[in-house]
Order: sequence, then structure tokens, then C-alpha cells
Amino acid sequence: MTMMYTPTIPPPDPNTRTPKFKLPKLSCDAHCHIFGPGAKYPYAPDRSYTPPDAPLEDFRALHAKLGVERAVIVNASVHGTDNSVALDAIAESNGAYRAVANIDDSITERELRVLHEGGFRGCRFNFVRHLGGVPDKRVFDRIIAMVTPLGWHIDLHFDAIDLPEYADMLTRLPLSYTIDHMGRVKAAQGLDQLPFRILIELMQRDEKCWVKICGSERVSSSGPPFTDAVPFARKIVETAPDRVIWGTDWPHPNVKVMPNDGDLVDLIPLFAPEPEFQQKILVDNPARLFEFDR
Repeated sequence: MTMMYTPTIPPPDPNTRTPKFKLPKLSCDAHCHIFGPGAKYPYAPDRSYTPPDAPLEDFRALHAKLGVERAVIVNASVHGTDNSVALDAIAESNGAYRAVANIDDSITERELRVLHEGGFRGCRFNFVRHLGGVPDKRVFDRIIAMVTPLGWHIDLHFDAIDLPEYADMLTRLPLSYTIDHMGRVKAAQGLDQLPFRILIELMQRDEKCWVKICGSERVSSSGPPFTDAVPFARKIVETAPDRVIWGTDWPHPNVKVMPNDGDLVDLIPLFAPEPEFQQKILVDNPARLFEFDR
């Protein structure tokens, strides 16, 4: 029998630094994950990597240290299409959490309704090559048709090099979409690189396009403290401040250099020095997209 090899990735930095920047009240970490514990929430057999457990209690401790009051749990591919870990976390959060699901076209209308009533407001599609590549177009179209009546958005994870190929398809979508990690552009290639120009053009011409200014450690070419990602986030914020959200991406799966989450919070005033933009990105925009109580 052939055994699948699933590499184990490093854990997050356990010594979260208290950030200098004080987050506004009701700030939301709009892109983060909970992993396991595997004994309670088993990892999918066909996963592409194996994470160390990063359970709810660690998730809460991180946010307490950072000053985060709300969160959006993006259910990671390691849990397959089992969304229980996020569903249970929302149920314990007293309205402070929402989630983005991993689903496939085997899901029923009733199962979708359970997720919606449980606090899910979107689903994710992974186009990143090292994580499995392009989703089946038939499955993609069927899921879009199923979730659009719920008012959900879709969360899209691309390699930067593929953004130009998909731009026109995105503008034709019947629902809002978020693009993860600033499109995973490479800072060393500059603001004028084609994938970043396409990303900015999408934000300018398509009111359905939202972008997450997270993943500075993925964008950076120079390493900590990842300040070479700042001009990209700044341009995104200036382009459409009402359609930008921020997240830590904790516990940072598959990164080359593990960041400290306190350092990531301290990038926010470099991305958006203006208090009114900080309020939009951290509070107002995620509250609107994920339907938090105001």
C-alpha cells in the first residue's frame, strides 16, 4: 500500500509580543485559522500538510494579547470539508466569531443552511498550485449558484502569477469575493508588476472585489519586520478603503519565515496611518461583510 507523505509544518511563535499599536474597539482579525486539536477534530487524510494543533484556547489567548475582539475563522484545507471546528468555535463566541467554509458540491441545501445559521458567511476556493491547484469549474459554478442566495461571498486564494488569467472571470461573478494575502504578490517585483496592477484594476472597476491586507510575511522579499510589504498594502487601502479587511493568518501555515503576531499588528498604522481608515479596515468593513451585530 502506498503511504501519503504529509509534511509537518512549524507551530506559530508562542511568545506573542504585545503590540505598540492599540487596536480600535471591536477590531476584527478577518483571516485566521483554528487547527484541531486533531484528537477531537481529525485532519483530512488527503491533506497537503500536517499542522501542529492550534486550538481554540490558543486562538483566544492570542487575540487577548493583541487586543482583537472579533474574528473570522477561515476553515483550513487540513480539515477538508468538515467545518465542525469553526462551527463549534462560533457557538462558544457569544457573537464575536464568523467563519468561511470549505465545501464541495456534495453539500446539500440543508447543510448549507446549518452553516449559515451557525455564523458562516462565505466559502473558500484554493487556486494555489502547491495546495492542490485549480478547482473543478463545474463544482465552482454549482457552489456559486448555491451560496449566492444566502448573501455569502467567496474567498479566493491565488498565486500572484495566475491573477491576470482569472481577472475577467472574477468581474462576471454574481457575488462579492475576497482575495487573500494581497494576491500573494512578491515585494521584490515592485508595485508595477502585472499581477499587482491587475489586482488594483479589479478593485477600481469591480465593486464586488475585496482584498485582505494580511500575509505580509508571504509578500515580503526582505524578511522581518516585513516592511517591504507596506507599499502594497498602502496602495490597496488608498484604492478602495471600504473594501479592505485585515487579518493575522495565525497560525501561519506554510510560511518561509514565522512572524510574530505583535509585529504584524504594528504594521497596521503603516498600512493605514489615518484613524478613519483604521476604523474601516478593522471594524466597519468586516462588520458589513460578515454581518456582525453593530
